[in-house]
Amino acid sequence: MTEIAAIKDAVNPHEILFVVDSMTGQDAVNTAKAFNERLDFDGIVLTKLDGDTRGGAALSIKAEVNKPIKFVSTGERLDAIDVFYPDRMADRILGMGDIVTLVERAQEQFDAEEARKLQKKIAKNQFDFNDFFEQIQQIKKMGNIKELAAMIPGMGKVMKDIDIGDDAFKSIEAIIRSMTPEERERPEILNGSRRKRIAMGSGTSIQEVNRLIKQFEDAKKVMKMFSGNNPMKMLGAMKNLRR
Repeated sequence: MTEIAAIKDAVNPHEILFVVDSMTGQDAVNTAKAFNERLDFDGIVLTKLDGDTRGGAALSIKAEVNKPIKFVSTGERLDAIDVFYPDRMADRILGMGDIVTLVERAQEQFDAEEARKLQKKIAKNQFDFNDFFEQIQQIKKMGNIKELAAMIPGMGKVMKDIDIGDDAFKSIEAIIRSMTPEERERPEILNGSRRKRIAMGSGTSIQEVNRLIKQFEDAKKVMKMFSGNNPMKMLGAMKNLRR
């Protein structure tokens, strides 16, 4: 503590931010208090909000040191740092999700012009595995899948005990990469022998390949119904997916 106080005196920083692990609970409050007494820092950065914690430490730290929480972090990369919004943190603590942040992340990653092109392909029933692969890459850029799902109201408690790692799409990507360009563009030609070759090339099983193709076809049906804006067709498609 003496050394860090000496650094402050030597460099005279414009701003001092205290970075705290949100999963440490009361220890985080005690540490923040000790550092503030010595450094009189300007704000707080709350990290590891992608874990099981909902961020209750934020309230305790704010009450103890009376300093603003300026940023929060949900991952290890720079793009995982976000500006702190009190209302969104309140929703998170109450288990109500954070749909606003989810929408903002989607808007950052998806290009409007590309979305229009994709919509036209879906309407013409031309959506293929190349498009499917590209959508996976866009979703991955938005952040950890478990964290994204927890932003949906009511899903936080459901996702708490589900283990979803950053490599959740790894097997899907391997299967698609093992397809030939023609197979990606024309999934209807994926017969038994082709599926066996893809399974061997991707290090997966034929069952996994079959499951992905089935999910892809089901997704195409639903997207086709939505693109047509016909409520009755949409309802019928959703019912068929349950069978």
